[in-house]
Amino acid sequence: MTLAEKAMASSQSVAEEYEEYKAAGRIWGQVPPERIKKIKFPRVPKETTDKYLALADLTTTVSDILDSFGIRGTVAASHIKPLLTGRKIAGTAVTLRSIPERKTPTQGAHDKDPIKMSTREVYYMGEPGDVLVSDFGGNLEVSNMGGQSCLVAKTTGFVGAIVNGAIRDLNAVHELDYPVWCKGLTPITGKFRMEAIEINGPVTVHDIVVYPGDLIVADDSGFCAVPYELVDTVLEQAIAIEKAEDVMRDLIRAKRPISELRPLFRKRYD
Repeated sequence: MTLAEKAMASSQSVAEEYEEYKAAGRIWGQVPPERIKKIKFPRVPKETTDKYLALADLTTTVSDILDSFGIRGTVAASHIKPLLTGRKIAGTAVTLRSIPERKTPTQGAHDKDPIKMSTREVYYMGEPGDVLVSDFGGNLEVSNMGGQSCLVAKTTGFVGAIVNGAIRDLNAVHELDYPVWCKGLTPITGKFRMEAIEINGPVTVHDIVVYPGDLIVADDSGFCAVPYELVDTVLEQAIAIEKAEDVMRDLIRAKRPISELRPLFRKRYD
């Protein structure tokens, strides 16, 4: 099958899935169907995400392992910050990419244009345990989402959001206890200012690419995107590293000699 034939088959599959989800009442309808690149794709099982959440040093350990695979998959909390501290999430990425509207907001309101931003489209097509990764190019002026969006996310089973941009309604986010990592905060609505251009295609967050289906893990230090095909391998290595570090901590407390500590230190970086 040629690339063109594969693309056509994929497009046909998404169109059929779209109609299936529409019949089931799972299509919000603000985003043109041709902008939706995937609907059904494999999710990371809950038993696997639970094991990731059990890691004591979640993002730091996963980040080191991604380095060993030559994968740039980590963003520091210096760039994308947690709004609620002390939270950890692990879930499958679903993605939303937006661009600025060309019209001014006042002209859009005057013309009674439809709202072209839509996190809800992603939520209703998503699955429990998903994580929304929203990319608005790091724009800090207008909001990608607010309290009501987070409410929809939580009621549809999403476990959190990563936002390459700003959000608003911080008090509501706190009341919902909904974990969000974002670039900034703003009171300014995205209505008439931004347009959802693609759902479930690749997105950029700071300096990494996130694909739908990646495993997102996040904590106070930042977040990592683990390629779907490496999820089990990374977990296996992370568990082994944490066991070695538990032993190392015991040896340090017991003031054991460097000759006993050095092999365990190297294990994390080999």
